[in-house]
Amino acid sequence: MSEDDGALIELVGLEKVFQVRRRVRGLRRERREVRAVDGISFRVARGEMVGYIGPNGAGKSTTIKMLTGILTPSGGRLRVAGLDPARERTRLARRIGVVFGQRTTLWWDLPLRDSYGLVRRMYRVEPERFRANLERCVELLDLGPLLEVPVRQLSLGQRMRGDIAAALLHDPDVLYLDEPTIGLDVISKAKVRSFLRDLNAERGTTVLLTTHDLTDIEQLCSRVMVIDHGRLMYDGALSGLHEVGESERTLVVDLEQELPPIELEGARTVRVEGPRQWLAFPASASAAPLVARVAREYPLVDLSLREPDIEDVIARLYVGSPGGAGVG
Repeated sequence: MSEDDGALIELVGLEKVFQVRRRVRGLRRERREVRAVDGISFRVARGEMVGYIGPNGAGKSTTIKMLTGILTPSGGRLRVAGLDPARERTRLARRIGVVFGQRTTLWWDLPLRDSYGLVRRMYRVEPERFRANLERCVELLDLGPLLEVPVRQLSLGQRMRGDIAAALLHDPDVLYLDEPTIGLDVISKAKVRSFLRDLNAERGTTVLLTTHDLTDIEQLCSRVMVIDHGRLMYDGALSGLHEVGESERTLVVDLEQELPPIELEGARTVRVEGPRQWLAFPASASAAPLVARVAREYPLVDLSLREPDIEDVIARLYVGSPGGAGVG
């Protein structure tokens, strides 16, 4: 694959097999194969924002580690920006940025500003370019008051924004985000999502996002890939995934008083507890008309919207797919 054909990432039959030893009887150990990634193929074009989702243990992180060169594939073909990640890891490092939600790439005891200075030296970023990129990240991610604060004193949301900035100071072509909003409050999530949308629109940065939060996918990605048991189950629009899996969203309605179950076309009441009712409706449908009708026809106090769990979506995907085979 060359970058001229528009694909920045290409996987063809990618595999990763681990040999695992386990004790079976007494001191006897048995070796078995675990296929973490099992023949995955896909292409990501320059400038795409793609969600890469699945339950824990599905193979998402293993795929990311192969894309970054941390792990070597057991089989298949893999290219990122025309490079073989495992063989050309140092060259590739200048073309990619990585953010792991559970781990920081920043220096724990140093102020944020000093961590960024070390990043500049590691990637040999020209001073002018570094200053421009840092100023932009500081402004859009609201990092100004945090630059002199040691990383260990930052909250999770502040550190996450700091990590995203660090991953972008060298102008990568590709940004891998592994659970970038995990544990963040609503305001921090909104800031991160807004920044990523602007980054993609203004600079055309290609983003591959793994997350358990479907709202991340809805607000950022036009395309979603579902992986489970190391295999690609679905590749397409999020609305199509909901249709295939027949997943449902839930509108939680708090009324002024206890009433009989709400009856509205396109939704069904699945639970009632006093003045609170839970209404399920297709996840592929807009919530706006349902919210408007509830507000117009019932004495409403409050409401909230709950997205389906990714695990539930994938479980339904299996049910709707003959023999549990992939779709899409």
